Amino acid sequence: MISIQNLTNFYARNVEIIKMQTENITQEESLIQLPFRSNCLNWVVGHVLANRCNILDLLGADDLRPGLDLDHYERESDPVLGEAEGVLHLEELIHHLEESQLRLAAALEKETEESLQRLAPYRDRPEREVAFWIFFLYFHDSYHVGQTEILRQATGKDDKII
Repeated sequence: MISIQNLTNFYARNVEIIKMQTENITQEESLIQLPFRSNCLNWVVGHVLANRCNILDLLGADDLRPGLDLDHYERESDPVLGEAEGVLHLEELIHHLEESQLRLAAALEKETEESLQRLAPYRDRPEREVAFWIFFLYFHDSYHVGQTEILRQATGKDDKII
């Protein structure tokens, strides 16, 4: 069984990896598109943030969306192809991602192994144990965090971060 503290630490590690992979990346560089169907670094970071807000909502915690428009970064959204209304600055996305991690850690701290067994739907999906969704969404988080390495290299950095 993965402990709640381990989950919190795993999610925190993903934020640290994103911060490492976006270090010294400009807004312009974060909008570089790969030459095939994909999305840019800005979208990936924003999508992770939008997903974190969904997790906070699942846990009954305050997410960042009432004051933050993340429509460009939601699942099935159009690719971010450059500067446009609603496309957030990379630095702002990172700041909000750090804030979401603090809120996620606080929300998970209030949970117990038993409370995470309660059933809840996630978006348009059927009810499952909250623990299932938290772990599934950690997989989703990690999937996109892995993309940041390639997207960093697409900027021409040609370095090794981790």
